[in-house]
Amino acid sequence: TMTVHNEEQIVDVHIRSGIYSSDTIFDYSHGYIATRLFSRNACFIMKIKKEYIPDLQDIGRLAFERQTMRDVYSPNNVWTQFQAGSSRLGSFKDWVLYGKHIEQLCTGLPLYQ
Repeated sequence: TMTVHNEEQIVDVHIRSGIYSSDTIFDYSHGYIATRLFSRNACFIMKIKKEYIPDLQDIGRLAFERQTMRDVYSPNNVWTQFQAGSSRLGSFKDWVLYGKHIEQLCTGLPLYQ
């Protein structure tokens, strides 16, 4: 499921698929994406790069298009590949940078950038 909060510039994406379950937050106001993978009990954070990530105004439309026209190819699919390196627990300085929504998602988990 996807929820777009235009006033807060936040997109919540929840995927429920057994061991592949995850929660992702696109925080456009802070410029970061955080994904919590439940099977790994970890949080992956990356900076939003405008050349790869759709704008907030486009992401809801793209999700609607994908839902209604599942078989149609779109060049705007977003795929990421995480390469885990060293992790650390978030600090106050991190949460100021990433914002409260990502803090709520990732507090207490190892962070990978």
